[in-house]
Amino acid sequence: MSDNKKPSGLKFSPWWISGAIIFMFILLNIFNSSGFQDPTKISSSKFDELLNSGQIDKVIVFNKVQAEAYLTAAALKEKGNSKVAKDPLFGGINKGPHYTFEIADAQNFENKLIKAKTGNKLKDYDFKLKSDWSEYIVGFLPMLLLIGIWLFFMRRMSGGAGGGGGQIFNIGKSRAKLFDEKTDVKTTFKDVAGLEGAKEEVQEIVEFLKNPEKYTVLGGKIPKGALLVGPPGTGKTLLAKAVAGEAKVPFFSLSGSDFVEMFVGVGASRVRDLFKQAKEKSPSIIFIDEIDAVGRARGKNSMSGGNDERENTLNQLLTEMDGFGTNTHVIVIAATNRADVLDKALMRAGRFDRQIYVDLPDIRERKEIFEVHLAPLKKVEGLDTDFLAKQTPGFSGADIANVCNEAALIAARHNKSAVDKQDFLDAVDRIVGGLEKKNKIVTPAEKRAIAVHEAGHATVSWMLEHAAPLIKVTIVPRGQSLGAAWYLPEERLIVRPDQMLDEMCATMGGRAAEKVVFDTISTGALSDLEKVTKQARAMVTIYGLNEKLGNVTYYDSSGQGDYNFNKPYSEDTAMTIDKEISILIEGQYHRAIEILKENKDKLLQLADILIEKEVIFKDDLETIFGKRPYQISAEENLDTPQ
Repeated sequence: MSDNKKPSGLKFSPWWISGAIIFMFILLNIFNSSGFQDPTKISSSKFDELLNSGQIDKVIVFNKVQAEAYLTAAALKEKGNSKVAKDPLFGGINKGPHYTFEIADAQNFENKLIKAKTGNKLKDYDFKLKSDWSEYIVGFLPMLLLIGIWLFFMRRMSGGAGGGGGQIFNIGKSRAKLFDEKTDVKTTFKDVAGLEGAKEEVQEIVEFLKNPEKYTVLGGKIPKGALLVGPPGTGKTLLAKAVAGEAKVPFFSLSGSDFVEMFVGVGASRVRDLFKQAKEKSPSIIFIDEIDAVGRARGKNSMSGGNDERENTLNQLLTEMDGFGTNTHVIVIAATNRADVLDKALMRAGRFDRQIYVDLPDIRERKEIFEVHLAPLKKVEGLDTDFLAKQTPGFSGADIANVCNEAALIAARHNKSAVDKQDFLDAVDRIVGGLEKKNKIVTPAEKRAIAVHEAGHATVSWMLEHAAPLIKVTIVPRGQSLGAAWYLPEERLIVRPDQMLDEMCATMGGRAAEKVVFDTISTGALSDLEKVTKQARAMVTIYGLNEKLGNVTYYDSSGQGDYNFNKPYSEDTAMTIDKEISILIEGQYHRAIEILKENKDKLLQLADILIEKEVIFKDDLETIFGKRPYQISAEENLDTPQ
């Protein structure tokens, strides 16, 4: 039996009361305005005329200032009293009072009534006291209306019933969302594919909160914080959601930007309130996503004042995490992809005891991530997840989720009943290279130049030992590029100079092919030049791979160097760096030219096939060039008996 109740059709709103009060106020103003003629209100002379003619049956005087007159049955039938003869609400006979009027002198009016009764012109009269509440209501109505509207808005600004805590009177309250045993969080560690090391460390924190005696019996103390660091999309926030799903303790989740506000002192106040709530529900976990919004290094920005709001928030966070009276049963988990800009005091042991690096997944972890995201898809039987993992080097978990979703959309676009291997390949191409633009106008001369350029990349990479193996080449425009070549790079932990030089040479193969075939160059190599320049600069200034400069690096991995406005090398060294970078690039450019001159006929043959088919694959290159030279030697070495 379902517990879900059907929502009622109408919901009470405080605006109803305000609207009713305004409507009543308008009605009373209309009835009391001078422009509205009340047919029952008459003058004293008119009353005297009715009284002397014997048309009055009864008179009642209130407070000696106002009188009500009741007509006789015969008088109601006369034409002059037709306006008051019928009841204005129900349409029947009006039982009275029929007329009202004001009196000036109560004593004289009483004498007049006594005389009329004695002369049988009046049946009865009476004097009464009456409190006229309508006048008080009309007088106080505007004030009541203003008070009601003011109270309504104050309730809204203070959060009201179930209102948010970020309103004007709760601006210093924490905006953290609480997940506890009453909150249904379905994400668990089973939903987090890969990240085995990170899961183990975070799971240990959860276990400590569930069963602290297991650790404290040996004298261990609960860690105060864990910092998740890694590139975007690697699963840091997902890991925190899994902690919320696994932990049977209150879990407070918020973003670093939730502390930032335009009002001074609000951030520090929210930090205090957050830890106050967490301590009241301890043992508990606090998760701060994107902590770099408030945890940046202090004093690095010369433009900020001495009372910078972000610094005050950080100071309060430092105090709460490791200060006097800190509750040891509150654990802080934070996530960031900018650990290099965080304050050193925030990173020290005692605040964040553990720094868990969440790296990009390797091929085994990518397979696990694919299996998680493929589960809800309607896919073909026997889909090779190992193949998909190999086709996505350098992809994060978020990228893989995007590939799966994009593949499903592509399959639906082609009216397929299931998602197949080709849909995933098209999805990878779509994400890496952009959307195909087959309607882009390209002249035959430009198309041949693009084909020669891409064929140059393919040829040089095929002939070099350490260049990444080619998957396919296309001259169909994608995104901002006019053509593209797809490679499957080897996943290396360390890279040697000869490997980097081969990659640079293959990158320069496009421009070199233009020079060999057309004896001129074009602007089509911009992205290639950008890539190769970055590689050469990294070899010279970061990795110390240049013989002339030696084993020196000018890279600051912390991002918090003390010399922000000075280069860490002299002008002479800067000239040497520029010269060595140029020598590296030009050397690989001329090396690519020599390789292409030796294989010019095959280069042109490959370009012609590209112009005809627009897309070529690894098999087409093997048909033209044969197997890769270094692949043949590797196979021969394997066949040689030891």
